[in-house]
Amino acid sequence: MNPQQQIFTRSGQLLQSPLFKVGDETISLLWLLKLTLAFLTVIVLSMLVKRLLKDRLLLRLGMSQGHREAIATLLSYSAGALGFVLILQVNGLNLAPLVVTLGGLGIGAGFGLQEITKNLISGLTLLLEGKLHVEDYIEFDSLSGYIKEISLRSTIIRTFDGGDVVVPNSSLTSNRVLNWSYKSLTGKLHLPIKVAYDSDPILVTETLLDSAYMEAAVLHEPPPKVVFKGFGDSALEFELWVWVAQIDEGILVRSSLNFILEHNLRQVGLKMPFPQRDLWLRNADTLKLIAPQPNEPEGSANGQNTSSQTSVKPDIVRNKRSRQSISIRDALRQFPHFDLCSDLHLRELIETGYRQFFVASDVVFNESDWGSHFYLVLSGSVETVVTRLNQSVKVYCPGDVFGEVAIMLNLPYTSTARVLEATSLFVIHKHSFERLLRLHPALAETFTQELTKETKLYQGIRQQLQDLGLLDMTEHKHRFTDWVQARLKGIFPVG
Repeated sequence: MNPQQQIFTRSGQLLQSPLFKVGDETISLLWLLKLTLAFLTVIVLSMLVKRLLKDRLLLRLGMSQGHREAIATLLSYSAGALGFVLILQVNGLNLAPLVVTLGGLGIGAGFGLQEITKNLISGLTLLLEGKLHVEDYIEFDSLSGYIKEISLRSTIIRTFDGGDVVVPNSSLTSNRVLNWSYKSLTGKLHLPIKVAYDSDPILVTETLLDSAYMEAAVLHEPPPKVVFKGFGDSALEFELWVWVAQIDEGILVRSSLNFILEHNLRQVGLKMPFPQRDLWLRNADTLKLIAPQPNEPEGSANGQNTSSQTSVKPDIVRNKRSRQSISIRDALRQFPHFDLCSDLHLRELIETGYRQFFVASDVVFNESDWGSHFYLVLSGSVETVVTRLNQSVKVYCPGDVFGEVAIMLNLPYTSTARVLEATSLFVIHKHSFERLLRLHPALAETFTQELTKETKLYQGIRQQLQDLGLLDMTEHKHRFTDWVQARLKGIFPVG
């Protein structure tokens, strides 16, 4: 026997030599190597099964990522545990005494590993419930970011700074988590505003709403809203509510709105005051003795003149409005429908609409479009044209209203509205306007009376409806004014 054969023989004897016995099974190095290789094989197969289930089979069934992760994890772990049991039995181990021994060890280890066990169970809960998913935008414990990964023990959150934060799953299941992506990323931003006590609340409301609609990211539905929160120590306290489609961009939208608000408030002369305090002097008589005499120059005391003088200019533009276009409130006052409305009613109307700017040749709406908005001209001019006849109907100037016929009578627009020059319009959506009139029947009655004045125009509309077959036979028999009021009563509670 050559030296190499001797080495192999001795190595084989060493590997097969018994080390100890477990029950009736003799344990050797070779037995341990076989068992280790078998365990590694089971682990690799379990990982392959998990990947196959999560990325192939369950994906074809249309399951969400969280459910796929949970089901694939449970099945792969179960398959791995079953494989370990089969390997031990095949290798001759009696599991009954081993289970008792491992049970005792498990109780002791459980106390030391209870936090890990808690996180594992929490991870399964997160994956099975599906309330949190990868790529969801969440806020939790002063932390905000996107969920990058959900595993059994922990969840990784990617912050806006680009860092990855590992959060134990038990923290997510036992605390409140704000999931902005649960149904949609639409969310509301609150912007607190404080103005001086001598400010006009209606002007504040108008300016805040104008500012909100100047930001492109702000949604028009639900519309922005201004809330008068109360009377602070040194200011009137307002809050601007706006809704955005991507709440994860809320920081940038808030910054943009702050720039717009500061500019617009400054333009209309609204001040954001500093905190003010009343100072009470107990030694006022003593201060009079050292105060400057009337003939002494300002800044001198006790016969000592100071070389510097301070001149104070009055704040003559404190409440002066520098806006070039007419304000919404003033424009509403010029219209007969609203000239008797109180400021409180005008505030409600201002909150229902928004200011929109157009340039020359812009089309506000086309004829045959169904009436969805009506418009108040704040500045500039708009011409309505019947394009099929190439005929101009009317030119609307500041203080005029157009588009109300389509809303009041629930009709399409009968003409196309084109902008003649740079123009600012106050736009009110149909639903908002209808709600306002339902809340104020007297205002609806005023509109009804105004609509029935221009008989010629509306008779033409009625004839057009008849030609289109949009009126039934009973409506044909009514007098024109009765027809208008009948249609209005179907929409508004007109008396």
